[in-house]
Amino acid sequence: MRKTKVKITFLVILVGISSMLAAVVTDHWAVLSPRVERLNTTCEAAHFGLWRLCKKSIFIVEEDPQGKGCGPISLPGVKNCSYFKHFTSGEEAEVFEVKTQKEYNISAAAIAIFSLAFMTLGSLCLLGAFGKGRDYLLRPAGMFFAFAGLCIIISVEIMRQSVKRMIDSDETIWIEYYYSWSFACACAAFTLLSLSGISLLIISMPHMPRNPWETCMDAEPEPID
Repeated sequence: MRKTKVKITFLVILVGISSMLAAVVTDHWAVLSPRVERLNTTCEAAHFGLWRLCKKSIFIVEEDPQGKGCGPISLPGVKNCSYFKHFTSGEEAEVFEVKTQKEYNISAAAIAIFSLAFMTLGSLCLLGAFGKGRDYLLRPAGMFFAFAGLCIIISVEIMRQSVKRMIDSDETIWIEYYYSWSFACACAAFTLLSLSGISLLIISMPHMPRNPWETCMDAEPEPID
């Protein structure tokens, strides 16, 4: 019964790992848009992730029914992507004109790396637990996956605060935003990995006696003086 539960949890973890990798390596966490004042003009929308910013020049021929922003981002246009210089000196990407934006992105990317490290350690422990007599590895595996989920949700919150700060700042042109599918993948990874980690911790707990007599009968006899 325990082995079946571990296998089911392992399948859920695989989905969580896939969601995590999709979120970390893609750049559709948030889509930013400037205000569009008139039609038949070109505007520049942007989408970004932990590592890269992509700006897209879109020619607007009809009004956006949901507002006055540039887009949607799926419209055809000239696309230009550049990687953030997180850990090296140099000019920041144009969208990060606010000085604190670089610190936000560095923090989110660093915590995401920690999340990947915890996820890798958890996977190694879980694979080792399938060996005979290695059930003790389930507990550290559960802890590592729970930590991985915690790290990725912290990274999500940092990115959310970063986007909010850019929208609220008078130094940027962005007035509208929405979170895209990479953001959803990160939230899904948090849910799946955290729940799977907790499940492994519960599964790894020792057998609970069905009644108090089992504990009394299994107890070692006390020595007689």
